This record gives sequence, C-alpha cells and structure tokens, in this order.
Amino acid sequence: MEIVDPKSRSKRTRKGVKLEQKYTHPLQFFHTPPTDTISLQEFEEYAVERLKVLKALDTAGVRHVRGSDKYNELVEKEIKKTKFGPILRTDRRDDEFLQRLDHISHFILRLAYCRSEELRRWFLQQELELLRLRFQRESPESRQDFLRENNLNYSPISEDDKRDITPELIAASGRNTSQAHTQEYFKVPFVEVLDLISKRKVFLSDGFAYVPREDMISILLTHYRAHLSHSLAVTCRALPHLEEDDRLLPMVCGLSKRYVGKDYTSKKTNVGQITADMVEMLSKQSFPMCMQQLHESMKRDHHLRHGGRQQYGLFLKGIGLSLEEAMTFWRKEFTKLIDGDKFDKNYSYNIRHNYGKEGKRANYTPYSCMKVIMSNAPGQGDYHGCPFKHCDEALLAQKLRGQSLSKEHIDKIMTEVKGGHYGVACTKHFLAKHGGVEEQDINSINHPNQYFEESQRILRGDKKESLKPVPNTPRSQYSSSPSQGTPKSQKIPESQGTPGGQMSGIEEMEEDDDLMMSLDC
Repeated sequence: MEIVDPKSRSKRTRKGVKLEQKYTHPLQFFHTPPTDTISLQEFEEYAVERLKVLKALDTAGVRHVRGSDKYNELVEKEIKKTKFGPILRTDRRDDEFLQRLDHISHFILRLAYCRSEELRRWFLQQELELLRLRFQRESPESRQDFLRENNLNYSPISEDDKRDITPELIAASGRNTSQAHTQEYFKVPFVEVLDLISKRKVFLSDGFAYVPREDMISILLTHYRAHLSHSLAVTCRALPHLEEDDRLLPMVCGLSKRYVGKDYTSKKTNVGQITADMVEMLSKQSFPMCMQQLHESMKRDHHLRHGGRQQYGLFLKGIGLSLEEAMTFWRKEFTKLIDGDKFDKNYSYNIRHNYGKEGKRANYTPYSCMKVIMSNAPGQGDYHGCPFKHCDEALLAQKLRGQSLSKEHIDKIMTEVKGGHYGVACTKHFLAKHGGVEEQDINSINHPNQYFEESQRILRGDKKESLKPVPNTPRSQYSSSPSQGTPKSQKIPESQGTPGGQMSGIEEMEEDDDLMMSLDC
C-alpha cells in the first residue's frame, strides 16, 4: 500500500481508483496486504471508520451478552452511523468500495494495534467478533464458499456414520431425534473446536469432534485467531521500519488512543451561557467524578498543577465557558494564594493558549475518557486522571459513599472498576446520580463533556432546550432515588457563538514547547 500526499496526487475521483485486487467474497481473511495507492487523508479516514466499528462491538459486549437481541440491535445501530453501514447486509457483494475500505482499514489498524500485548489482545477480540457477526449474516451458500476459499471445506459425514452415533449426537447437542437426523455434522480434529468442547456442545470420539453445521463458525474463528495472532506478531517486528516515515508514525501511534465520539469543539457550544459564578453549582449537579475531583482540589488548595489545569480547563471550555469567564474563574481562585501579577505572569498564557489565542493558535479539544485514562498518570500532588482508573479502590469507594450513593450502586460501580471497565463504571455512576434513568436511555460514557451534556439534558427534561444550569436544589431531587422528579430550568436563547475548527487526531498535541513555559510542577 502506497501513501501519497493528497496535494501531489493526480486528479481522480474515488470511484475512478483502479482496484489492483479483485474481491471474490464479501468476507475476507486478510491474507494479502493491499497494494492500492491512497492519500494520507484516506489513510486516517479508513482507520477511524473501522475503529468506530470495533469500539461499538467492544461497548456492546460490555453492556449486553454477545449474540443477544439487545447486543445485535446496539451493534447494528452504531455500525450504521459509519461508512461500514452496509457491511451487515447480505446484498452488498458487489460493493467494491466497501470491500476496499474493509481490506485497507484492517491492515492500517494492524499497524496501530500490534505494538503491545494488551493492544493486540483487544484488536484480536474485536476482529474475531466482527467476523463472527458477519459470517452469521451470510447465506448458507455464501458461508460454504468462504470456507472453501480459505481451505476449510470440510465434508459432512455420511448418513450411515451419523446413524451409528445418533444417540451420542443428541446427548451432546441437546437436540431431539428429528433435528439430529436433518442436521449435517462434520468430523474435525478436536483441537480446532476447543471452545465447543469447553461448553460440552459436541460429541468426541478418537480425537475427533462431530460439529453441526451451525457451529462451524467455531472452526473458522479458531483458524482466523491463529492467522491474525501470527500476523500481528510479524507486523510488530516490522514496525521499526515506519520510523523512517515521519508522516505515518505519529498517526499510527495515536490511533489506539483515538477518540471517535462526538466532537465537543467544532460544533456550536453554549459559549456565553456559562459564567464563572455558575461553575460551583454545575460541579455538584452535572460534573463527572474526574472533574468534581479537580474542582474540589482547586477550591481546597487554590491551585492545580499543569496536568490538572489542562484537563479541567479544556473541559470548562467544552461546556461553554468563554475565555473572559475562564480568566475570571481561574484568577478568582488562584489569587487567594498568590497576587494578581504572578497569576498574569505564570498562568494567563496557558489559559489563552488553550483557547487558541497564543502559540500556534490551535483550537485544543477537551480530553476524552480514553485520553484521560491512557495519558500520563497522576503523581504525588496531582489530581488529574480518571478516579476509576487511578484511585485506590478503598479511597474510591469512600468517595462514592460521600456522594450519598446506595450500597447497591457502589457495589455495581466497584465491580466494573475491578474488571477494568472504567467507562462502564462511569456510566453506572451517572445512572446512580440520576435516578429513574434506564441504561438503554443513554450511551456509554466515553467523554467527560458527554457526561455533563447528558446530565443537563435529563435535569432539564427537554433535550432540545439550550444549556442552562438547574436551580440549586436538594441532593434528593437528582440523586439515585427513582421516586424523585427532575427539576426543570427556564429556556434561554441558543448562543450564536461558534468556536474555531477542531484539530485532527494527528495534529493535536497535549502540550507544546511554548505552552510549557509556565509549567509549575
């Protein structure tokens, strides 16, 4: 696959690009790397689209049992939002652009997710699930064609052989006699269906397993797992060669941390509706735990170190705090400890920089949950990061009890924390804080600003209203008690202000040299 600069590329439409490989089946085992010529823009676009699909599978798998109706419904809903939308349909065999997208994007993400054991494990799990989901949507003839193309063309056992072991097949599969007679069975080496054996779903004899046709997906996934696992290891060994190309390496390294959800900078925000005086009330009503922790630490110490100022400052920018109000907010708190001149000298530059008024004048985006969790962990004296990830479990449970959450809710949150599902834990925290809200009514939390917006929408009772803090009410009115109503605020006109364009994932940097001028660690 050749990467070219879009400016130097010859003029041709996407439909006019010649395909060097012909796709003979909608499903692919990804044996052969692509040889197409694509631009850097397409390189990133393809990778991000596939990443959205894999993360949708991951999120759905945490919230619902894989293969259940709710799981399939959520996955289909999320995939339809991407350019892979038609991928689950059975009438798209001749969609060459979709197959090209599928082919190229897989190999791009191989580069991004081969760099560590943890990344390889996650990528492997999601790709296996994607193949399973797609294979099950294919017709019996299409499934057989795909197995044959990948040298997995097993022949069913004869009727005489099946008649001899029918009682054993019925006992192993739980089917009745008529179902066993009409079902086709395949005799395969037992090592190829270890997952079916662990579930006691197949009959074993002399080192062979007798697998019904509907469970042949297990054999396919076993071979695909071995192939992809080996390919990721080979790709990892070849990765150092990318260091010679300064165009691709930053992009590839950033993909595994890439946020692919809603943009909280380039859209119209509520700039002008949020003032410095409103932040205290909003922090108690609608801030996620990470931002509550930063706000409380700043109120207590009248100071935040650089990591905390970056994380909290960009969050406040994302909820609609203007540059002028941000200056007022930070100055009011910091000058309780230092004089105004020192604040102007050491801190005002950073605030203006985050709003694109200094340095390279980039419009920095609020940190996503992925960035908060994966970026530099907080050290001694720091309060940034994700409490569900970085906080001691006993201390976290104590903080949750301090928010008057019930033991049942705390136990659910801590279960997800112990399982490493920090986004799900944050979602459970959201549900505990907003009584009467069902999990299916909201998306999984993957951005602090998403938590804030969802909270305000629920407390307003009308998703179409402009943002405005709910009047300060007793905790019981928006706590975990489902019997309590949700207070509403008055509607105010939508702000006309629009921030500048968002930086892409390639360009966005957490810090740069001139920003570090006033770092006070």
